[in-house]
Amino acid sequence: MMGIFIALVIIFLWLGHIVFALLFVEPDFLTFQPYLHILLQTFLYTGLFITGHDAMHGTVARNRKLNNFLGNVTTTLFAFLSFRILAKKHYQHHLFPASVKDPDYSPRSNNIFIWWFTFMKNYITWWQILSMAVAFNILLIWFSEIQLLAFWIIPAILSTWQLFYFGTYMPHHRPHSSDMSPHNSRTLPKNHFLAMISCYFFGYHWEHHESPTTPWWKLYQKKKEHDKFSQNNFN
Repeated sequence: MMGIFIALVIIFLWLGHIVFALLFVEPDFLTFQPYLHILLQTFLYTGLFITGHDAMHGTVARNRKLNNFLGNVTTTLFAFLSFRILAKKHYQHHLFPASVKDPDYSPRSNNIFIWWFTFMKNYITWWQILSMAVAFNILLIWFSEIQLLAFWIIPAILSTWQLFYFGTYMPHHRPHSSDMSPHNSRTLPKNHFLAMISCYFFGYHWEHHESPTTPWWKLYQKKKEHDKFSQNNFN
């Protein structure tokens, strides 16, 4: 039940804030207000995707149909992404992390920009672009281009960077070391507050690969267990 509750909270916070921003926030970039709303909407976009990601692992709801429904809702709201395609590729990522068979990995280049471009190319489809274009033009009936860019499009793009940097590039980039085994994944050295605001504890990435059925809001507990185990072994 907690997974469903948290998923619904994130969905309604995302929806409520974007409606509020579009209706009541003036996109005047000579003031600080729109920047704050862009950052907040970016964070909520990231929460949408993290919720969809947890649904790929079946941890949002015990009922499979409800779990997949919430996964479809969150990935569609994020950017008309296909939950089915995402789940299939994410399964490959966990089977072959940071290898040539990993669709999230860039074996040819460690450059963050080349890797991000390759990463995005693997997930963007013509159907998605068409859906975004149709939705954008429908929303133009009520809102201006600058409003939609500021509070809908830009936060989504920034969120892809947040997810990619903290959830893919930093945990999996080369060189790989022995402490990253057996998942070719490292955990980012952050306290729990910074881990939460940076990417919903997704920087605790070794722990996620070690226990993929642990929902994002419990990953800090896995991090504590891992740290305690490491300290006991070291001592």
